[in-house]
Amino acid sequence: MDRPTKDTFRLAGREFPAVTWYKDPALRKTYICLMFVVITSATNGYDGSMVNGLQSLSYWQNYFNHPSGSILGLFNCIMSVGSLVALPVVPYIADYLGRRWGIIIGCLIMILGVILQSISINFRMFIAARFFLGFGIAIAHGASPLLITELVHPQHRAIFTTIYNTTWYAGSIVAAWLTYGTLRIESNWSWRIPSIVQAFPSLLQLAFVWFVPESPRFMVAHGYVEKAHKTLADVHANGDMNDEVVLLEIQEIKDTLKLEQEIEGNGWMQLIKTKGNRKRLVILLSIGLFSQWSGNGVASYYLNIVLTNIGVKDGSTQLIINGTLQILNLIVAVGQCFVVDRIGRRPLFLISTTGMLGTWIVWTICSAEYAKHKNVAAAHAVIAMIYIYYCFYNLAYSGMLVGYSAEILPYNIRAKGLTIMFLMVDIALFFNQYVNPIALKHLDWKYYIVYCAWLGVELAVVYFFYIETRYTPLEEIAKHFDGDVALVGGAAATHKAQILAAEMGGFDGTDHPDRREKDLEVEQREI
Repeated sequence: MDRPTKDTFRLAGREFPAVTWYKDPALRKTYICLMFVVITSATNGYDGSMVNGLQSLSYWQNYFNHPSGSILGLFNCIMSVGSLVALPVVPYIADYLGRRWGIIIGCLIMILGVILQSISINFRMFIAARFFLGFGIAIAHGASPLLITELVHPQHRAIFTTIYNTTWYAGSIVAAWLTYGTLRIESNWSWRIPSIVQAFPSLLQLAFVWFVPESPRFMVAHGYVEKAHKTLADVHANGDMNDEVVLLEIQEIKDTLKLEQEIEGNGWMQLIKTKGNRKRLVILLSIGLFSQWSGNGVASYYLNIVLTNIGVKDGSTQLIINGTLQILNLIVAVGQCFVVDRIGRRPLFLISTTGMLGTWIVWTICSAEYAKHKNVAAAHAVIAMIYIYYCFYNLAYSGMLVGYSAEILPYNIRAKGLTIMFLMVDIALFFNQYVNPIALKHLDWKYYIVYCAWLGVELAVVYFFYIETRYTPLEEIAKHFDGDVALVGGAAATHKAQILAAEMGGFDGTDHPDRREKDLEVEQREI
């Protein structure tokens, strides 16, 4: 699609003046509150970095009798098990109770998990607590990106939805440096304090989610059309229900949801029923898998093992590397959010995957050189490759994992589609977190060769299956996947029906008093 000018945005095939969010009272208020919805991912990031940090704390190691091998793998993967168990109920909570209630329920369960984790008296209790954390975060994860995607202004959707998953690193930075600080506490509080602080993002969300309106698309789907119209007006036009952008949005949402409900429905089989949905399913399954199985699982949860294997054994040094790595990750991931529309989704995925492949090959070669010859320069090169690898990873997979997955799905299967994507994330996490410590223990650097080969497969899948969606309003992205049979309502459907009618030599869509109804009839006949 042609790029709009820097002073405009496109909706329903038309261009409108750009909106500066911090100068607009309604958007400013909404986006500030939405930032607390965005931090759902921070809880997950905090956990990943905290797990790395705890393993470098002597009091944690002593208290739990130095877990290793399969028991250490269970400690890391049990959170993914909790998420897997929760996934069957996630889309139903989001679709029937609402996006906001999904966030609230998820946060409450996560807080329960944090309490149990912080007061753990043995390792089995600690593992059980992490199960509840995984269960809760799956529910919140399944609702938060939906609310964001469906509520933000069309002009800001790409940036805001991409920022969502980058808050993983915000939580990760806090955990990395907090555990570095508590390293100096000579008691069990050195690990209990980081455990307690993990509740902070959920507490913030519970406080601010009440100030965020429910998704207008959820409201329309449940028959609250006027309420949805008012919400769009309040958020996107400072209460003006006759604003042209708002009128186009509400009409497009109403027509598209009506077509989806009448023609398709929202059952699980819709994910494979049409050619367009099968394209979407390939992307959802692959992006969920690639986001965790690109080698990042080794460094995210077992950085201490990677560093120990190249001679960096000091706990303080490991924590400093972990902390500075998370800062770099956040800078690159957030920076990527502001170029996702300028560069495009597909080019970023290709650059990211190619860069990870090249970096991982060098990482493997240097690790082998150190293992064989104890070459200090090779060890330093491995550390450099860790930082460079994450720069490439964050160009695509940190932010677009959720943003791209949510936007390619029509409303009727959006919650279920995201659930499938998170299912693949959790399956990959479970494998990584349980198998990685065992594989690293027995294969050392040779295990890295597996990821070199797999990244080549990832690059091929991205090249052949990933579709560009930039500069396309949310309701109209279906056209990239479904072509001429895309279920698109509102002005987009009117324009399409007029072209069809003109080609057939009939109604031109310009002088009939019931033009919109006629256009929708033509659209339905075409489908």
